[in-house]
Amino acid sequence: MKPDFSTLNRDNIVAFIGDIFTRRGGEEYLGEPVTMAEHMLQGATIAEQNGMPEEIIVGALLHDIGHFTSEFGTYHPDDTEDRHHEDAGAAVLEQFFPSVITDCCRYHVAAKRYLCATKPEYFNRLSDASVHTLELQGGPMSAEEVAEFEANPNLKEIIQVRYLDEAGKRADMETPDFVHFAPMVQRMVDKHLVTS
Repeated sequence: MKPDFSTLNRDNIVAFIGDIFTRRGGEEYLGEPVTMAEHMLQGATIAEQNGMPEEIIVGALLHDIGHFTSEFGTYHPDDTEDRHHEDAGAAVLEQFFPSVITDCCRYHVAAKRYLCATKPEYFNRLSDASVHTLELQGGPMSAEEVAEFEANPNLKEIIQVRYLDEAGKRADMETPDFVHFAPMVQRMVDKHLVTS
């Protein structure tokens, strides 16, 4: 029997996200040589292999979850503008996850703009698809935007996930599947509910 995801809560949110990875993870990722699931799993795997904290691993795993906006009831067939996947994803995650993970989703696009403004060499890391979307997203930040962005208390983690975002685009990388990370994702949910 299919699980009931009509109402999301702490007990089913991880299974719901896993279901998305299973059903939709094979979708194309914006012209990159990896699928959506491969991209997010690669970022999480690289973080895990490098001994990064669970917040970073889960942040990398979920940073692009907003690309599946129709799963969250925010997509409408009459849409004519970008749904801003970073905001769509964060709107769902903030109900269940600590702010550091939500911010890694909400600001990973801004982090690309920030790094292109503050570390010009970062631009050379971008894939062709990422260069294209950079222009759509506003290009490198202005000095005022940089100052505002640097005030975020989760800046270090957001930047780390941004680097993992660019790293997770390898056509030939083996990764575990979502099930491997699910207990870690649940720990982050439980942590949020204890501290919120």
